[in-house]
Amino acid sequence: MQVTKQSIIGDILDYDRETAQFFFAIGMHCLGCPASRGESIEDACAVHGTDADALVEQINKFLAEKK
Repeated sequence: MQVTKQSIIGDILDYDRETAQFFFAIGMHCLGCPASRGESIEDACAVHGTDADALVEQINKFLAEKK
């Protein structure tokens, strides 16, 4: 899976639940709520005041290292 800023958080979590650690680390603790699962990384980062590009980079690096 290649994650982008437009990727939906729920899709990423469904692909690999271990990615939750990256969302938790930046204060996104509402991953179980239906609204957050349907949000894009870009939208969620805007709400939480965090860097979407940095989050995408971390998640893609993590997923690449698992291969």
